[in-house]
Amino acid sequence: MNRIQLSQLAVLATVAEARSFRKAAAELGIAPSAVSHAVAALEESLGVRLLARTTRSVAPTEEGRRLLETLAPALSDIDTALTALAEGRGRPAGPLRITMPMLAAEDLIIPRLGAFLNAYPEIELDVVTNDRFEDIVAEGFDAGLRLGEHLETDMIAVRASGLQRGLIVASPAYLAQHGRPQVPGDLIDHRCIRRRFSSGRIYRWELEKAGKMLAVDVRGPLVLSDQRLMRRAAIDGVGLAYLFDAKVDEDVREGRLIPVLEDWCPPFEGFFIYYPSRRQMRSALRAFIDFFKVSG
Repeated sequence: MNRIQLSQLAVLATVAEARSFRKAAAELGIAPSAVSHAVAALEESLGVRLLARTTRSVAPTEEGRRLLETLAPALSDIDTALTALAEGRGRPAGPLRITMPMLAAEDLIIPRLGAFLNAYPEIELDVVTNDRFEDIVAEGFDAGLRLGEHLETDMIAVRASGLQRGLIVASPAYLAQHGRPQVPGDLIDHRCIRRRFSSGRIYRWELEKAGKMLAVDVRGPLVLSDQRLMRRAAIDGVGLAYLFDAKVDEDVREGRLIPVLEDWCPPFEGFFIYYPSRRQMRSALRAFIDFFKVSG
């Protein structure tokens, strides 16, 4: 492969991502005709069509898709190396995209966000909050935060919190009227406040005792996607809610909420910052990891 082909491959990757010659030209800062010429010359030299063109869209052919998938790690390494070289002349800088659930953002990131951005004013942090388990590479994220039990095995993980614990809680008024569940099977007869994830999936309450694990498909009159709303509904006597203990510890101390089935709610692995294995790491991501990681 010669240097001309290397530049042509970079143009091809930009066109495939933008799905447009004109948009790719704008991103690369060259004329649309130069983009079209580079792709055409690459196709001619390889003897295969790499892009399927119509009047409305541009998309990789099967051969083009396979080529781009093979080249993606190498192109990413080149981009990372060039970015690291540029950043090496000064402080960590540039865009940094992180995905995480709202709970992690509220409890771990937002309280220290001002200090982080004051320490690294040239970083442009883009935080996306949702509960979906994205493919961070395919979705263009530099890293993500997730509970340890949900991490993929091919990711590098750095601890961002201590152990977490969930609590099943209800208001005194609710328990006075409906009684306390004594075993997980009793939950079927109770009014439970259910949680819906961003994906649309309803959470099945995960319980554990003495190595025995259960996933209970609870029922109830209310489905919410935000733990703050679930807490409020539980205080108002709507039903039982399964919440992170940090969200309700004050309510428990002051008697607004009462825990039940505590022996079925042991601590579990907390949040981790996770990212794909790369030979080169951008200094902006390294700064984020070093700032928000915890020991232990």
